[in-house]
Amino acid sequence: MRAQGKTIGLVPTMGALHAGHASLVKKAVAENDVVVVSDFVNPTQFNDQNDLLKYPRTLEADCALLKQIGASFVFAPSVEEIYPEPDTRQFSYAPLDTVMEGRFRPGHFNGVCQIVSKLFYIVKPTRAYFGEKDFQQLAIIREMVRQLDFDGLQIVGCPIVREEDGLALSSRNARLSATEREEALNISQTLFKSRTYAQSHTVAETQAYVENAIHAAKGLRLEYFEIVNATTLQRIDSWEEAEEAVGCITVFCGEVRLIDNIKYTKE
Repeated sequence: MRAQGKTIGLVPTMGALHAGHASLVKKAVAENDVVVVSDFVNPTQFNDQNDLLKYPRTLEADCALLKQIGASFVFAPSVEEIYPEPDTRQFSYAPLDTVMEGRFRPGHFNGVCQIVSKLFYIVKPTRAYFGEKDFQQLAIIREMVRQLDFDGLQIVGCPIVREEDGLALSSRNARLSATEREEALNISQTLFKSRTYAQSHTVAETQAYVENAIHAAKGLRLEYFEIVNATTLQRIDSWEEAEEAVGCITVFCGEVRLIDNIKYTKE
């Protein structure tokens, strides 16, 4: 299709689609002649096999949604089609992939790069769309594209989509009980409050503010909260060290692992 002069938008997903995914697809539809959405639960990016087994799979509903919002094709291969033999490629983008998620989920980003690079080679997109909720993943994919020199490929980052009450949309939210769903609200609420708090407090004080709030919240267990340079993903000690900083958080609500982030900008 690219040979015919058509632009191709790719939206890589693991299925269990929600309004956040839909926003990526709608943007891709608006900006490209053809839109391909991949729907594939990639086993190589799960360091916890229990998490892989519990990941929701809703292909029929996904296809209905994608048809409704204008996707051209759904690419839903089997594991055997994507990995006819083990993928032994090793991707290393230190220090981007050694901090935060990279520290707590060894091998995760290697698996992400394996599947995303395969999708790029198969689909040959003009643009690929990723949500900023997975902020670290987006930075690593940008670096992968730069290093592997994918011809003219543009990576498009799209803002986090939230429920009306502020909870970041995630396929994992479906695994939350009603009580856990209420408890999970403390994550985004704390981040929103921290953005105001940061205007008159240091990085260290803001870090402590968020950590203390999550520790005090019922039903939540903090894995990490880091305030980093939005470009390098390295921790900062003062706001002056970064034109834009981002606070990245991972919290367990019951057995469900949730991620979110918030941007801190100078005012």
